[in-house]
Amino acid sequence: MLITFSDFTSIPVLWLQIALAATWVLLILLIAWVVNRFADEPEIVRKIVHIGTGNVILIAWWLDIPASVGITASILASAITLLSYRLPILPGINSVGRQSLGTFFYSVSFGILVAWFWYLQQPQYAALGILIMTWGDGLAALIGQRFGTHKYKVFGTEKSWEGSLTMMLVSYLVSSLILVGTQGNSWQTWAISLIVAVIATALEAVSFLGIDNLTVPLGSAALAFFLSQLVLN
Repeated sequence: MLITFSDFTSIPVLWLQIALAATWVLLILLIAWVVNRFADEPEIVRKIVHIGTGNVILIAWWLDIPASVGITASILASAITLLSYRLPILPGINSVGRQSLGTFFYSVSFGILVAWFWYLQQPQYAALGILIMTWGDGLAALIGQRFGTHKYKVFGTEKSWEGSLTMMLVSYLVSSLILVGTQGNSWQTWAISLIVAVIATALEAVSFLGIDNLTVPLGSAALAFFLSQLVLN
């Protein structure tokens, strides 16, 4: 295969893209470390990382970072998070022996969505799925734990109506912003956003052992994509 000059000139750009994304993640981890160091709020630390790192998908989308970079990062993050359940690698995020694979599923979902929608040249759906998980699920947990007084149970897991309502509202906002921005302002787009928000909330409600960090982003992204293909094309 013929190697051209453009192949070499593109290398510094790629490394700059990676550096920008890595800088964002490191900044979030630094903030989480400071909070963990000076405040006894382990759940806040986890949500800082959960919400903060998820926004790297916007950087990847904006800079058009190659899918191979996102997939590689997902694999590395998944391996580290699996180790962290046995070793004190991420003490502020995972407790050793913690009965949840949420952080692992979080990393896996990122790689799957990047591989899927970068290949289809539809990165907005990957961003939609990740950000619904990032903001919707993250804020739902915080609101539910702090203000959730009206409880309900699904398959033995306790949830709150306040948390679920937060999940639905944030999911609808995320879906609407992305879909209206990429597909245009139409009633079909708003309807798709509403359906996605309702299903995402249902997936979060029936979660256990952190599986919602996989089902919510994948389900939301897939539903938004297939409904858009069905209705708008």
